[in-house]
Amino acid sequence: SIDMGDMGVLAFDQGSGSGLATIDDKTPTAAEEIWDGLDGAGASTTSVGGLVGAAGNSGVLNYVKTIAGITFNGAARRGSGTANSDGASSGAGQGAWDFALTGSGDIIGVDGLSWGAGYGEADNGSQTITAVIDEGDDEHMTGFITYAAGPVTVGYQVSNIAYGGASASSEEAVAWGLAFNVNDNLSVSYGEREVTYTKTAGNNDVDEEGEGIAIAYTMGSMKIAGNQNEVSNNGGTAGTNDEMMEIALSFAF
Repeated sequence: SIDMGDMGVLAFDQGSGSGLATIDDKTPTAAEEIWDGLDGAGASTTSVGGLVGAAGNSGVLNYVKTIAGITFNGAARRGSGTANSDGASSGAGQGAWDFALTGSGDIIGVDGLSWGAGYGEADNGSQTITAVIDEGDDEHMTGFITYAAGPVTVGYQVSNIAYGGASASSEEAVAWGLAFNVNDNLSVSYGEREVTYTKTAGNNDVDEEGEGIAIAYTMGSMKIAGNQNEVSNNGGTAGTNDEMMEIALSFAF
């Protein structure tokens, strides 16, 4: 990355995530997100439906600049956002851009408030034109708000991915979470998430419903964190369920 001082920071993203993807899920949690570790692939290019991020995280030009307490995080790429072998085609998706705007409640005098919103577009890589619809770009958009008061943090987020193909569909996600710091060492959280998969003509929409709990305990340099997540109608397929449990132990040196 290149720190240009007052002009911001310019970087080349090769996997860390930038732009809209930095706010794909900002609901509070004590450990991992409530969709972490769950299988499921809907119409989205990610393994989890409703997670925004048009530009991807490979070969992406990233620019970050903060003005008057509001941070702009933009990302853009040409060609596919995934790696390809030498001489191969760039794959589906011939270019994309997106951005995220984030800030705090300081600009309106509300302590503990955080907010963000963003938008992006990605070429879906298809040239098909039908008598019904001209294919267009995939659109990604999201907005979130969180509020912390003492040991409690609550958050709410809505997202939408509209696919521009001839068999256009969409994924609309609504999520909320609550995290509680029991003391300086122990924190717990709970969250829920619903993703509505809009199907093509003649098919019914499907609602994916997920929930998760998480806990984290820190003692000196040691941290133990765990979460249990479950989902129904996974990936927009009715009757498909999944659940997971994870416990992780880490040390700081």
